[in-house]
Amino acid sequence: MLLLLKIHKKGLQNTIYIKLSSAGKKFGREWIFRKVNLDIAAGQKIAILGLNGSGKSTLLQALTGYLTLNEGELTYSINQEKIEEEKQYTNISLASPYLELVEDFTLQEQIEHTAFYKAFLNNLTTEQIVELSGLAAHKDKYIKLFSSGMKQRLKLTLAILADAPILFLDEPTTNLDATVIDWYKSMIANYAIHKTIVVCSNSIKDEYSFCDKVITMEDFK
Repeated sequence: MLLLLKIHKKGLQNTIYIKLSSAGKKFGREWIFRKVNLDIAAGQKIAILGLNGSGKSTLLQALTGYLTLNEGELTYSINQEKIEEEKQYTNISLASPYLELVEDFTLQEQIEHTAFYKAFLNNLTTEQIVELSGLAAHKDKYIKLFSSGMKQRLKLTLAILADAPILFLDEPTTNLDATVIDWYKSMIANYAIHKTIVVCSNSIKDEYSFCDKVITMEDFK
C-alpha cells in the first residue's frame, strides 16, 4: 500500500521555464537531432516518444544539461531571468536506466547519501522514503543484490520525491511488472503532479498517461 503523506507545495513554487533554441547534437558525423525548438512551461508534462536509437535519451540528457549541444542553446529561466548553467542541476531530478546507484550501499544508506546532496520533499525522513519505495523489507540489503526491477523502483523513488521542481524520466517503467507500474503512476499522482515533467518513452502509454503534450523524435530529424 502506498503511504500517503501530505506534501506542502510551499517552497516548490514552480516558475522555471526551459527553452531549447535551434538545438542540435551529433556524435561523430551523425546528427542525432537538429533544429529542435522546444518551450517547456512551468508545470507542463511532456512526453518524448521514439524507438530505441531514435535519440530521445540524448535529447533528454541535453535538456538536463548533462550533454553539451553542438548547435543551438539551452536556457533555464525564472521570471524571465536566466539561471546560470552551474545552478541548473539544483532544480532537476532524474531517473533513467543509465543512472548509477552505489552498489555497495544498502537501501537506507543510498537514501541518506542522496539526501546529503539534494533534499527530499517536505524533509521526508529516511524511514518514510523507505516505506514509500515499497522496499522496506530490503532496507538493509546491499543494492548490488537488488534485482533490476528493485533498482529501477529505487531510482524512481529518489527522483520523484526529490525537492526539485523539474522531473526527468527516461523509460521509467523499464523492468517493472504491472503491480509496480501502478505504484509508479500513484507516486506521480500523489507526489509529483505539481512538477514540470519530461518523460522519454517507447510509446508505452503507462509511462506518460499524465502528460498534456506529446512530441516524437521524427519531428527533429
